[in-house]
Amino acid sequence: MRAVPLTARVYILGAALLSALCAAPALSPAADVPWPTVGLLAALAVVWGSALPRLPLGRAAAGPDGCGPVLLAGAFLLPAPAAALVAVPAALLGPVERRPAGVRRLWRVARSALAAYAASYAFGLGGGRDALATSHVPAVSGCPGFPHALAPAVGAALVLGLTSAALEGGVLVTAEGRSPRLAWRGRTLCSLVPHLAHGLSGLTMAVLWRSPYGPTAALLALPPMYVCARVFALCHQERAAHQATVRALVQAVDIKDRYTRGHSERVGRASVMIARELGMGGDRIEALRVAGVLHDLGKLGVPTRVLRKNGPLTPEERRVIELHPEYGHEMVRGIGFLGEARDAILHHHERLDGSGYPHGLAGADIPEAARVVAVADAFDAMTSTRAYRRARPVPAAVEELRRCAGAQFDPRMVDALTRALDRHGWHTSAPPEPRPLTPVGRRRTADPVRGEARERKPDRPPERARGQARGRAPDRAQGQVPDRAPDQRGNVPPAPPPAPPPTSPPETVSVPDAVPKAGQGPSPWRPGPGGGA
Repeated sequence: MRAVPLTARVYILGAALLSALCAAPALSPAADVPWPTVGLLAALAVVWGSALPRLPLGRAAAGPDGCGPVLLAGAFLLPAPAAALVAVPAALLGPVERRPAGVRRLWRVARSALAAYAASYAFGLGGGRDALATSHVPAVSGCPGFPHALAPAVGAALVLGLTSAALEGGVLVTAEGRSPRLAWRGRTLCSLVPHLAHGLSGLTMAVLWRSPYGPTAALLALPPMYVCARVFALCHQERAAHQATVRALVQAVDIKDRYTRGHSERVGRASVMIARELGMGGDRIEALRVAGVLHDLGKLGVPTRVLRKNGPLTPEERRVIELHPEYGHEMVRGIGFLGEARDAILHHHERLDGSGYPHGLAGADIPEAARVVAVADAFDAMTSTRAYRRARPVPAAVEELRRCAGAQFDPRMVDALTRALDRHGWHTSAPPEPRPLTPVGRRRTADPVRGEARERKPDRPPERARGQARGRAPDRAQGQVPDRAPDQRGNVPPAPPPAPPPTSPPETVSVPDAVPKAGQGPSPWRPGPGGGA
């Protein structure tokens, strides 16, 4: 437990001791525990927990929550101390992906046992165990019957989810230093929804277990849950593939237009801030995040020479630049999961007064998502440092947005961004620059002129070397760097100061087959001091 903070050690040990105290009454000789049922359910939980990680669900399936149907069946069939014991073998034998493994196993045992104990106690307190005991008996006076077990079963499932979420949030606070609000935010709802489904499956198992058909019939309730888990896993896998696709597209844009590296991610973050202030739902917030991240995807269709031109853009080149929203829309037209993000990619350069591009839409004709991304895009452009200017302070950028509200930007979006900035602030840290790939056959060497690594090409044949000796190669050797690229608006960064001229002529190049014979003048292939023939 050396890598675990002291507060987390105390928390985990306290949870383990509490779970041991809860399960201890089941081990006393006077306890009336149906050990065959405990053993069968514990073995079933181990098998079920080892089968789920084989699905493409990942880490969530391997956790103790994956055994929810079996744990709840034990909570319905057994007393609370015995139900806590059912959870122990699956938590101990389950796979652990991160270290320290021993501490994580101990924590999983404590969490699962405490959650199962609380669920079983709640089920018995609500009268569910008495109703379940008479579920296979014909309805007679004084027997509550099966319907009376439904409400206690739902309550027990909710208690299992709440207890598990509360304990998990506590370990995040003590082990990772998160604030309680961030540790529990969203975790409760995510725990309750699957446990409600597990509760119905566990109740079905318990009723069949008590029926004349016995434990064998109870196994019939697990295949539907396995199918549900597989569908859930495939949904997670598809979502992960979508996110990987978006990241790859963003990296492609950043590599092509390196002067706006990180701009797309920041626009996505600002779009999410605006959407939350407007009270949009989770699906729309995610769509706006993707729209902000991919809004400049059409730059991939703009020639690099235009994006990096040394000088102002000509009218023809500006028309090419203004086509990038349409290029981006065409690229994502067939990607169904983007939804309204496609409209934002196409119309994020429209203006409220109708003078924008590409279609000249005005007012409410501009999609709401595009109006959100337009404000986020302009805000980050003003607050980001570029090669030709420093970043504006956030208050100055907000004041400029307010000045242009009503003509260029939607005032409602500007006000939402202002409120979000007052509440959360803004950070403009750029992500690490993508590492360029070195093609096969080249190796990287230090460039004394640029002060950075450059690619070294394989040795050239003598004829090409002679041609370069009489060409323009010495221009670069003297420190001239003509690759100063402007941003997409045609602004050129200031030129670097010229390097001092060399104090001595460059070394002459001598080719063996061009050496003059005795009595002849200098070889016409020998370059002069200026690098020419």
